[in-house]
Amino acid sequence: MFRTYLSSFLVLAAGLQSVLAQSSSTACNNSPELCSRQYNNVTYLGARNSPFLRDDTTDFSTSGNQFYNTTRQLASGVRLLTGQVQYPNGTIDPHVCHTSCELLDAGTLSSWLSEIKTWMDSNPNDVVTILLVNGAGATASELASAYTRSGLSDYAYMPASSAATTTWPTLQELISNGTRAMNFVATLADNTGATYLMNEFDYIFENDYDNSEVSDFSCDVNRPSNLANDTSTAISSGYMPLMNHFLYENQLFGIQSPNESYANVTNGASGAGNLASAAATCASTYGKAPNFLLVDFTNMGPAIDTVDSLNGVSNPTGRTTLPTAALSETSAAAILLPGSSSLWMSLGAALLVVLSL
Repeated sequence: MFRTYLSSFLVLAAGLQSVLAQSSSTACNNSPELCSRQYNNVTYLGARNSPFLRDDTTDFSTSGNQFYNTTRQLASGVRLLTGQVQYPNGTIDPHVCHTSCELLDAGTLSSWLSEIKTWMDSNPNDVVTILLVNGAGATASELASAYTRSGLSDYAYMPASSAATTTWPTLQELISNGTRAMNFVATLADNTGATYLMNEFDYIFENDYDNSEVSDFSCDVNRPSNLANDTSTAISSGYMPLMNHFLYENQLFGIQSPNESYANVTNGASGAGNLASAAATCASTYGKAPNFLLVDFTNMGPAIDTVDSLNGVSNPTGRTTLPTAALSETSAAAILLPGSSSLWMSLGAALLVVLSL
């Protein structure tokens, strides 16, 4: 009898030890090493204009910034998603559109947020940051309505401070509290009734974004304007650095489109203007690693390698790998094909003022 009880106890003890060991190694954002770090002490890979695709669904539109949809971006390690908010003519429901909904309309904001929510439902140990570029000047209540319909507001983090701070929860705290969706808007002067929508430039600074040559890259503060070229004050005040690192390609009629042809270098670790060297330079300038690396075509490079290096992560878990090749051969092929909708969208873009984010 005693042996039976002893054997049962040992089995239970071994099982408990296994569970505890598994719990202690639970990954946060693909690594157990990140769980204890504060939100502002982690580097996140960002997909610029995440919902705007250059694939067969858009006839490989040269306005597209990403080859793979938001769900696949997240699965491959992207943890910052940006999108532009616009209103199609005659509608009251905000959409995610590239500069203009006539140019590239990726659908309603609530649908895109629902896609993010669905992925987060299936990945409960991940903190995701959303940055909305509020080109339409949508109010907090209008944006919050889309969040509520999508269900993503259920995961929204409520900031403890209304200004830049060095005190943020750890990733594990955000996960445990069920507040693992960090939401910023550029810009939102009044977030009354939806305080989880944080005005970006109250917490984050960015370097320059309008670059066509690798020699244009800089770590200097560009926005917010009150901190322009004042990196020391921005860092000491607790602003989180967002490093824009992508190139534009100049096309017909003065149109700028995301430069796909050089993206494996821009997002890589070698070659002129590569992401790894630029991030190291900015980390030295800031005295800390940039919190966000915002790139086009996140699969290329691959950009995630630089993020892992900055985070000191050598064995990421639970992540899928995307091909590093472009989906279309060249941007020119897509823009010049007779009858291609990309041609007409690009011609229309000549009449528009291209927003940067």
